[in-house]
Amino acid sequence: MTRWDDWTWQESSQPSSTPTASLDAQTEAAEHVRTDASGAGDTARSERSAVGTSGGGSSGDGHAPHVFRRRRAAAGLAALAVLVALIAAIGSKGGSDTTHPSATRAHVAKLTPSAAALAAEQSADEQKAINNVLSYAQAVTSGGARGNEVALTFDDGPGPYTLRLVAELNKLKVHATFFAVGNQEQYFSEGTVAEINSGETIGDHTETHPMMAQLSPHDQYNQLFEQMAQIEVTGGKRPRLFRPPYGSFNATTFKELHHLHLLMILWSVDTGDYTLPGAGAIVQRALDGAKPGAIVLMHDAGGDRSETIAALPAIVAGLRKRGLKPVTVPQLLEDDPPPRGQPIPTALTGG
Repeated sequence: MTRWDDWTWQESSQPSSTPTASLDAQTEAAEHVRTDASGAGDTARSERSAVGTSGGGSSGDGHAPHVFRRRRAAAGLAALAVLVALIAAIGSKGGSDTTHPSATRAHVAKLTPSAAALAAEQSADEQKAINNVLSYAQAVTSGGARGNEVALTFDDGPGPYTLRLVAELNKLKVHATFFAVGNQEQYFSEGTVAEINSGETIGDHTETHPMMAQLSPHDQYNQLFEQMAQIEVTGGKRPRLFRPPYGSFNATTFKELHHLHLLMILWSVDTGDYTLPGAGAIVQRALDGAKPGAIVLMHDAGGDRSETIAALPAIVAGLRKRGLKPVTVPQLLEDDPPPRGQPIPTALTGG
């Protein structure tokens, strides 16, 4: 995993790359299997030809036993060749995994009937809240200031630390919002399944984490739509919230979000946890900006997130001590929606 560099939506950089697994060894082994099988077929065809030219292959022919023995020998050699090729293919695959990232087996969430019913009811309320805010705003940086809720959010996952982070949230009895990168699902879908089963909200953080402002309308749409499809395939609800990587967006982004009925969620507090400042600094930054309606930015992937996980208990305890309740973004929008006319920043880092 590599950490996405800091960015503002007015800057430029190279597009991010997607990790891929090399299949050269498997392809070469498969070619060996095909070659061996073809060779076995040629042997059998030559034996049949020999029988036809040496007396018709009759069971009464004195040469028939020898022909049958040759056929059995050829078949035995062909079977042995195929077995050796298969062993080589397995060995080659094992070797490639040591130098290239490989996709894990896909995981799909399976809620119990009672949990599914509760999730459906919660989803209906969330959809209503999001639609309400979309009716007057394209993006938000925080909720309202009349309540006592703060939204905790995590970007760039799923990743190697996602399962641990979800487990910590469960221990603290807190729900959060995860803005997931679609192409990470091929490696860490188990983390997304844990989020779904725990009742967390999953938002769109694009398919490959690019700078959206640098992309064409077609490519921006694909980045949004492909991630949404990945989450649905994993068993989650279709995302309705979007967070731009690096805080990068432009007018085209808003047009594509409108087509897909997505609400852009920015943030009012950036903990800077991706810089690895230490758990204490992450706690301090989160609590310094904590107030009713705050949206706190953290990360569950993109690098070592052990400091973020270590900071969570103190963050939650500090919020509760101030009478603030950690919630998901949809819950914040439902209970205390943002005011109309909220200004949208034109330069951001993080995400």
